[in-house]
Formats: sequence, structure tokens, C-alpha cells
Amino acid sequence: MTDDPETPEDSKLTRTKQKWAVEGKFITGRITRPEEERLPPGQHLVKEWPVLDLGLQPAIALPSWTLDIDGAVGERMHWRWADFLAQEQVEEISDIHCVTTWSRYDNRWQGVSTQHLLDVVRPKPGADFVVLHSYDGYTTNLTLEDFASEDALLAHSWEGKPLAAEHGGPVRLVLPKLYFWKSAKWLKRIEFVMRNKPGFWEVRGYHDRGDPWAEQRYSDD
Repeated sequence: MTDDPETPEDSKLTRTKQKWAVEGKFITGRITRPEEERLPPGQHLVKEWPVLDLGLQPAIALPSWTLDIDGAVGERMHWRWADFLAQEQVEEISDIHCVTTWSRYDNRWQGVSTQHLLDVVRPKPGADFVVLHSYDGYTTNLTLEDFASEDALLAHSWEGKPLAAEHGGPVRLVLPKLYFWKSAKWLKRIEFVMRNKPGFWEVRGYHDRGDPWAEQRYSDD
């Protein structure tokens, strides 16, 4: 007889990271500014790309992949893979800053900019928040302002190759200005809402915004 498998809500990683939030682990209190320094406080550089998830890595075949963009928008979208690739494509080079203290410089991404997506769906007045939904059940929340950052994109490729499943492929958000838990993997749905709706880590003690330059690792509550 075997034990039931852990759910993402009760996984070892989830329990550990909730404990970090209670303890305020990794907080340095050091003041820094992105225009003067490249590495946020409390971070260290890595050359590899560590893999962190909720214990599930959904296998998503491209023919069955879809992305719904809905909620408080003028035009709802239901993109299949060909629809997604038919959108205007961009390339961005940016750094990754993970709340678990690692950073990786100069990542080259290809995909669809969030600004293009906003032009297509036209959020309604007052739709000031975005909720990202992933194929593994993960969610995270953003302000519309952060989602619309000029270097943010829905990435399908990294360093010229299709984004690996372990890193969120086929498609993930890349939002360099915030800790990387805000850049949801395995995107399934982008929901525009009138009121803020905290996601998986935000209801487990993590900061609502997650600015690495301000060390917004954990909630102030």
C-alpha cells in the first residue's frame, strides 16, 4: 500500500516556501536601485536555469494547446498554436530574478509582447488587474500596468529554441521587472478583472507585487 501522492497545495516545496514566508527568509533589507546596479538585493548569479514548480509538469501537445484571453475585455480571444504564432513576434533580452535568491543574466526570448495582446483584446475601463492561469492549476495576479511593461512577453522560445516543458513551455509569461513566480509557466488563460485576485503564492504569504529591487518577497500582513 502506498501513500496518496502529494498535491501541489501540500507539496514539500510549497510547505518549505510557506515556511520561508513566515520566517522572512532571504530578506536583507539592503537598498538598491535598478538604474545603478544590475543584481537586486539578496540575489546571487547562476549560469544554469534552475527548475522550480509545484511538482507537476503538464505535457501539452502543440495541437491541443490553447490560450483563452477573456474577462473584462472588448474582444475575447481563443488562440490555438497557429493563431498564437500568427501574431506579431518580438525578441527580448532580459534578466531573471527568482524569489529563491538566484538570478540569471541575458536571457533571449521570442514570443508575443503583452502590449500587442492588449491592443488585440482591448481591456475595458476599470480592468486594472490580470490573473494568469496555468495548465497545472497555478495562478498568479498582476496589475495591468505591470502586465503591460514594454519588455514583457508571452514567450515560446528561449535562446533560439522552443521553450522546454520544464521551464514552462509551450508558452509562459516573461515579466523581467518582477520576481519570476509572477511569470507564470504553461499559460492556459489570461483573465482581465476589475478587482485584485491573489494567486497561489500570494495567498500563502508571498508579496502581492514582487518587486525584486524593493525585496518584495513576502506579504507585509
